[in-house]
Amino acid sequence: MLETRKLSGGWGPTLVVEELNLEVATGETVAIVGRNGVGKTTLLELLIGRAHRRSGSILLNGSDLTAAPVHERARRGLGYVPQGREVFPSLTVAEHLEIALRPGEWTVRRVVDLFPRLGERLASRGNQLSGGEQQMLAVARALLGNPRVLLMDEPFEGLAPIIVELLVDGIRRIVATGSIGLLLVEQRVDIALDLSHRCVVMDRGRVVFESESAALAGNEDRIAALMGLGH
Repeated sequence: MLETRKLSGGWGPTLVVEELNLEVATGETVAIVGRNGVGKTTLLELLIGRAHRRSGSILLNGSDLTAAPVHERARRGLGYVPQGREVFPSLTVAEHLEIALRPGEWTVRRVVDLFPRLGERLASRGNQLSGGEQQMLAVARALLGNPRVLLMDEPFEGLAPIIVELLVDGIRRIVATGSIGLLLVEQRVDIALDLSHRCVVMDRGRVVFESESAALAGNEDRIAALMGLGH
């Protein structure tokens, strides 16, 4: 569904991602792990069109997105849950959902069923929500665009354990539909492996290792070594 071919780019003159090849199939969850600063977030920003591509190509369902602007990538089926959530502070939850809605299987009723807390806060503005509620809203907003592939950047960062559990359950339900590919950047390796079918390790802007997630689960020493954290 989503494919990059020798994708390189970054910010201004700084090259962060180098000749990266990656694939995410329909219904597949791929986790990207690695130390801070290795290019994980920049990769997602390149895919959505906010970082500067230097070379290489991006394909979605066989369609070339390489030169497409951000809004066109969203229209063609890329959804994005950015690090930091980026909710509008002055808009209510209901307004966030209304402006994001495009025709498809995901509806306002369905995302409220996925995250019932949002249904209780429909009249609340973005700046009145807790961090966990903002994250649920960011996921719901992306889903209402009815994407083919959903990009998620550290969705559990800074959240209380009970909120993490709610989000993990929600993501499992999203993946269980089998209709959305998910590319997940996550620092919590245990959660990343638990949620994903495949795990990709990045270092210095490149993919240095790739494996079925089940083969790595519970092997913390090997994962640390792959991420360059071993002693």
